[in-house]
Amino acid sequence: MFKKTLALMTAAIMMFALAACGQTPAENTETSASSGSGTSAPADSEKTEPSDGKTLVVYFSWSGNTENVANSIKDQIGSDIFEIVPQTSYSDDYDTVVDLAREEQRTDARPEISGSIDNIAQYDVIYVGYPNWWGDMPMILYTFFDTYDLSGKTVVPFVTSGGSGFSDTISTIRRLESGASVLEGLSLISSLASDPGSDVADWLTGLGLVK
Repeated sequence: MFKKTLALMTAAIMMFALAACGQTPAENTETSASSGSGTSAPADSEKTEPSDGKTLVVYFSWSGNTENVANSIKDQIGSDIFEIVPQTSYSDDYDTVVDLAREEQRTDARPEISGSIDNIAQYDVIYVGYPNWWGDMPMILYTFFDTYDLSGKTVVPFVTSGGSGFSDTISTIRRLESGASVLEGLSLISSLASDPGSDVADWLTGLGLVK
């Protein structure tokens, strides 16, 4: 009887641990949906004066969610925009992309980018957007940060996710671009990304980066 009770208690503990730690790939992909705003309000210490220099919005998007946010930012601040397009296109199949994203992380891949940014030195503020894939940026974002030195610039991240937000990606960007000023940025759940205008407007106003 004691052994049976002990076995049941052990099984219950294991199930609780898995429930607490487990996270499905879908929770970290751009196409997932969840409720709530998911926006990140900037701290007062992160507010800055509007820049007189040029501004660029850079983004990678698979499903179109991050693209919607990027275009909203561009329209509201009147910036230039650059889409990170992989040299080899990703599949349109969700499960295939989920598996490939996991494999790219495992191998620390650097997918090639099609095209380049002309004279990135002319930009003072660069917004960088991406979906949260498996708790990280897509590996093609690492290609971007490896390619461009953003020292002396203000980098403003934005992310779409199923609820995971930035995870540790802001810390990663600060490490990769140690000479840049990296703000906390905007996190939107994917269900709000189809019409992000009001969330983007509130965020931009809070940052103090719009005139």
